[in-house]
Amino acid sequence: MPTVDDQATGQTKVALVTGGGTGVGRAISHALAAAGWTVVIAGRRAEVLEAAVAAYRGASGALEAISADIADPVSVSTLFSSIENRFKRLDLLVNNAGSLAPPVPMEELSFEQWNTVVSANLTGAFLCTQQAFRIMKAQSPRGGRIINNGSVSATTPRPNSAPYTATKHGILGLTKSTALDGRRFDIACGQIDIGNAASDMTTAISAGALQADGSTAAEPTIDPALVGQAVVNMAALPLEANVLTMTIIATKMPFVGRG
Repeated sequence: MPTVDDQATGQTKVALVTGGGTGVGRAISHALAAAGWTVVIAGRRAEVLEAAVAAYRGASGALEAISADIADPVSVSTLFSSIENRFKRLDLLVNNAGSLAPPVPMEELSFEQWNTVVSANLTGAFLCTQQAFRIMKAQSPRGGRIINNGSVSATTPRPNSAPYTATKHGILGLTKSTALDGRRFDIACGQIDIGNAASDMTTAISAGALQADGSTAAEPTIDPALVGQAVVNMAALPLEANVLTMTIIATKMPFVGRG
């Protein structure tokens, strides 16, 4: 199948999407593959990953699945070693994997619930970024791109979402630090903040979500394929250009002026 090649070297462009088996991650993975990328999707459940690979119907690109737990440093190291051994390089990392805590008052959350979200959303992104730096700094041609899924919660919270919001604010800091530290190694880092892309995570939102004033209102959603195309556009830039932050939302969702 045709793949995206670096015009100067003829090398296939390789991407890793964490949490690539479902929802937004699956849409991003399929969009990148359709644009000609060779895409590795990672997640904890092998059967979900294989289903995402089997569902791809594009005429270009390629999809492969590797099971990994991004909250586990050993598993992350093994994942990136597998990619390096298989493809000899990594051109794009999409830190997409994440989880939510129950939408309950802050004092009702357990330490385990807090730690699970922090591990998946923030620690996992850091561990993957760390491994991507190791590969991207050493490969030839040097460099690559990292795109973090920040969510609109990176700037604006929902009620009863302290763990998720705190980690997504942390992702914004990680994005800026990565963009700064990556400059001299030709590593660009940007962030896409997504509002209400339709997925299992937004089913409740489209039915009726708690608002900041205490009311409940159904919120519009958008096709996650639109997010996938936005990531493709970010990834297509030459490394001397970077989209530091992009916000893509359902036009009529209560985000602008929320709260």
